[in-house]
Amino acid sequence: MTDQPAITVDGHAIPLLGFGTWNLTPEVARTMVAEALRIGYRHIDTAWIYRNEAAVGDGIRDAIAAGHVAREDIWLTTKIWVAHFDREGLLKQARESAASLGFTPDLLLLHWPKTEPSFAETLDALNEAKDLGLTRTIGLSNFPSAEFRRAQTLSEATLVTNQVEYHPYLKLSRLLGTARDLGSSITAWSPLAQGNIADDPTLIEIGKAHGKTPGQVTLRWLIQQDVIAIPRTSKVSRAEESFDIFDFTLSSEEMDRIHALARPDGRLGDWLDKSFKWDEEWA
Repeated sequence: MTDQPAITVDGHAIPLLGFGTWNLTPEVARTMVAEALRIGYRHIDTAWIYRNEAAVGDGIRDAIAAGHVAREDIWLTTKIWVAHFDREGLLKQARESAASLGFTPDLLLLHWPKTEPSFAETLDALNEAKDLGLTRTIGLSNFPSAEFRRAQTLSEATLVTNQVEYHPYLKLSRLLGTARDLGSSITAWSPLAQGNIADDPTLIEIGKAHGKTPGQVTLRWLIQQDVIAIPRTSKVSRAEESFDIFDFTLSSEEMDRIHALARPDGRLGDWLDKSFKWDEEWA
């Protein structure tokens, strides 16, 4: 297996390339998780709201049984859904998720920020879940910088990542800076802009220089920023392509050209509570 880069946060090594399972049916999720682990992925991402945690666990067990991987070599992430942000609801779901997966997750995230219950109650409960051994680490998903900072002030444990939409068409410099300030990291969902990068002339041109596809160039751009990327696919061939990014390096000029693709209307998925605002990058 190719030796993979990881980012170390709070003493934990998190593989920079993961496999996402959003919108995968249980049957496909099981197959693809097992295949991803066979290919060499060592980071798997799911969520309670995806309704496939049990299948993800089955896929992991299939890969372990086939001798492709050991449990201790896998970084497994799941997420607390927003309807479960009260203390009792959060602890109940944390137990449910661990039972469905059949494994204690390595990372438990809050899926989106919300105004009620209070951040203090939810962060206390998330820390309690960690203290109870229901997860090894905790973090956030879809938190703008202001809420990211506030959450960390309320959390005894380090919030090891903030999983957000990030790809070449989004500018994320402020949030990346916030993560660095807090000793945390950024994880990119929809890292390939839901396929939109495939026809991008800049990415095609850079790819040709390296014998790589636009998707491979994009994933390389992310991990060279120490951003964790979790591409999702239902095709084994695409999962293999996305994993083949460890044998080339983008120059600083190529990195800058990709950064320059960002645009104000680049966001593809926005379910942020209207009480919050994304970082303003275009003022």
